[in-house]
Amino acid sequence: MTKIALITGAGRGIGRACAVALDEAGYELVLAGRREAPLSEVAGGLSGDPLVVPTDVADPASVGRLFARIEQRFGRLDLLFNNAGLNMPATEFGDIDEADWRALVDVNLTGSFLCARAAYRLMKQQQPSGGRIINNGSISAHVPRPGSAPYTATKHAITGLTKSIALDGRAHGIACGQIDIGNAASDMTDAMSAGVPQADGRMAAEPVMALDNVARAIRFMAELPPEANVPFLTVMANGMPYMGRG
Repeated sequence: MTKIALITGAGRGIGRACAVALDEAGYELVLAGRREAPLSEVAGGLSGDPLVVPTDVADPASVGRLFARIEQRFGRLDLLFNNAGLNMPATEFGDIDEADWRALVDVNLTGSFLCARAAYRLMKQQQPSGGRIINNGSISAHVPRPGSAPYTATKHAITGLTKSIALDGRAHGIACGQIDIGNAASDMTDAMSAGVPQADGRMAAEPVMALDNVARAIRFMAELPPEANVPFLTVMANGMPYMGRG
């Protein structure tokens, strides 16, 4: 039986690379993201007939329409990669605007909750029941960068969400894990080569790694048998300032 995988934030960067990897692994794909054009471009380079669904993960009605399309076409879902997310420029804590805070919480946390909840419900009721949810955490789920309170808070919260889903999902064969990614080359890490703020106040360039490393890690997690789970996996550019003192 062909397995069905949903990737949010599939139109670029990590989502796009993981779509290619899962396509090569034989998954039938559902590609979700805010803009249809990038999703359709990704779909055009894949085999089969991926389902493209423009989706605002922060909007419950939009997420509802996404999962209605999945259930109508496939009748089940085997894998959710909860990848959609926002970031913002480094901002000293006292200067953070409430609207920026809410925007990141809405997408990074509430959006992940809405998609995971809908996937959980479908995985619980489908026959055979079960499936796998992979949440995109971050190195920021463990340690913050300077000026990153909204992003860091949402990613710490994703860790709690992952643990809770993993615990509740046991009774229904639903596994949940988290991938924490550090400095994967994408448009969100272009500034790394120019220099980013460090904990000691310096600006310093940081190494990055190819997106293929993330895609291979996601494929590894996705292809585990139902009785196995990787609760947390960190994949990062070797040499980035994560281990050690700032």
